[in-house]
Amino acid sequence: MAMVSHAPGELGDAEIVAASLRSPEAFGELFRRHAPRLHAYVRRRLGPSLADDLVSESFATAFRQRERFDGRRDFGAWLWGIAANLIARHHRHETRMYRAFARTGVDPAEDGVAERAGDRAAAAALGPALAKALASLNAQDREAVLMLAWAEMSYGEIATALDLPLGTVKAKVHRARTKLRKALPKEDGDG
Repeated sequence: MAMVSHAPGELGDAEIVAASLRSPEAFGELFRRHAPRLHAYVRRRLGPSLADDLVSESFATAFRQRERFDGRRDFGAWLWGIAANLIARHHRHETRMYRAFARTGVDPAEDGVAERAGDRAAAAALGPALAKALASLNAQDREAVLMLAWAEMSYGEIATALDLPLGTVKAKVHRARTKLRKALPKEDGDG
């Protein structure tokens, strides 16, 4: 198996999953590699109060089901699929969060740490309208567009994570973007 994204001598994710069947502690390396990105995404989706729990639950599920991981899919995509299913369970909470943001203009997912000031200022200006528009999307369309925008996943990664055909993912993202554009105020110079 090729080790494309890792330094020489470092095991790939599929190899670590296999090794964890003999030595469960090896699975910790997968947490180190994937948890920060997954946590940032879940925090933006469901807020900081649920992010730790949902990321932990995603990894616990992956650990319990690691014998079922066959290596045909990328481990990260498999993990994101697990997380997407758990997020879907929290869909009602997420929708309430977006509606509250739309009403109050206060982002309940914000933990007070400014990661990128320019992005944050733009998001604050559009925040309530964006939250209302996101709340209006169906859960799977919202999942696809947010994986693209917030998790910076490729269409292929999203397709794998959501277990959908690539064309379906592209259609969902296009549909979500169209709805979001219609719901958001136009910038100066937009036609």
